[in-house]
Amino acid sequence: MSKALSTDQRERVVTAVGSGSSCRAAARFGVCAASAVRWCALARRAGSVTPGPLGGDRRSARTEAHAALILNLVERKSDISLAEVRSEWTEAGVSVGISTLWRFFDQHRITRKSSRAHT
Repeated sequence: MSKALSTDQRERVVTAVGSGSSCRAAARFGVCAASAVRWCALARRAGSVTPGPLGGDRRSARTEAHAALILNLVERKSDISLAEVRSEWTEAGVSVGISTLWRFFDQHRITRKSSRAHT
């Protein structure tokens, strides 16, 4: 798993580049030129070189925005399949994959049990 470099090291690199050193010279700090370029741009844009959060869930907010639609579908038809939910979502103008729906159901602890036809 990746780990952000310290803010102190980032500030030293940005200060060195700001005082006339090149981004390639950032190698003396043990970082690549690309990192120096990104950190300088971050300092200009945000005013700080503090790293953002690493990891975590970045996609479920889009799914949760349409949670009412899914929960309504499940309430109307308890044995609805993921493919049927996906087609309903597509009709509503939202493109979604089966695995995304699977994660949504898992997060909301909604179980899907397929039933076999008994002969």
